[in-house]
Amino acid sequence: MDQLAADSESLVQFVHPALVAEVSADRAIDHGGVYRHPLRFQRLRLDVGLEDVPGFGEGPAVAAG
Repeated sequence: MDQLAADSESLVQFVHPALVAEVSADRAIDHGGVYRHPLRFQRLRLDVGLEDVPGFGEGPAVAAG
């Protein structure tokens, strides 16, 4: 279970993925550089395998994190 750090920043916990999910995201950022809106779960992508999705920090559009 993730805990909040003393400075109120969330900790990141990497996991071994088993399923692929589709999410929607808004790229709006507030004045402090924080994303304004959370991700929204859309659906499980049972037609997509783990080998079809780049890992965190890989691929043409590197994930920020």
